[in-house]
Amino acid sequence: MPLFGFLLVFVGMFLYIGGVFTPIGIKMNSQVSLANLSIVLGVFLVAVAGYTLAKPADVGQALRAFPRANAPGYVLMLAATAWFLWNINIEDMADYREIKHWFYIGFGAVGIGSCIFLRDFLAVRGLAVFMLLLAKLMLDTQRDYMLAAPEAHMSEWGLVFAVWAYAIIFMCMWWVISPWRMRDLIEWMTAKPSRLVIKSWVRIALGILLIALGLIVFRITPSMRAISDAAAN
Repeated sequence: MPLFGFLLVFVGMFLYIGGVFTPIGIKMNSQVSLANLSIVLGVFLVAVAGYTLAKPADVGQALRAFPRANAPGYVLMLAATAWFLWNINIEDMADYREIKHWFYIGFGAVGIGSCIFLRDFLAVRGLAVFMLLLAKLMLDTQRDYMLAAPEAHMSEWGLVFAVWAYAIIFMCMWWVISPWRMRDLIEWMTAKPSRLVIKSWVRIALGILLIALGLIVFRITPSMRAISDAAAN
């Protein structure tokens, strides 16, 4: 149950950042800063890794049950479907504007139908699709940072998000095609307690790095770019 709570917080947090839980007039995809996204991801990694170190046996048992668990699968797949439909809603697709409603019907039916007719490894597929959307958010946010930050203050640490996002894309596409690979990976990870502990410490290190980057390095706003351009002129 604590891990399922983490999952609900994770899903709800990124649905809000992605704009799904915000009013129609607000487009959060272009408003969330790289600094805030970095802090949110870092805090989540530290929290999950800390809980894993505190209760490795419980976490290992939950991980082994995850690939074929229905409840996380429903949450992840339906949340990913809602997020994807929201992305379609805010995209300006001039060539497809007249048939946009068919996209809502088609992709909505695929998401809901997966929960009914494709329940084998549904949690893996749902997590993969949700993480693909998170990778899109990371890349969009990193691009906005690169465009908004003054060149003199731009940090190459922003490439961490680009590399991480493409790694997520690669892994998630692999899991969508072969969802049993996640089951095999979990079995290998939990076969020896030391493997799960090492992975948790790596997550804590990455989480601390992301929090530090968000608090110190990525605090660059479009207004700072305007000030820099005005000073240069």
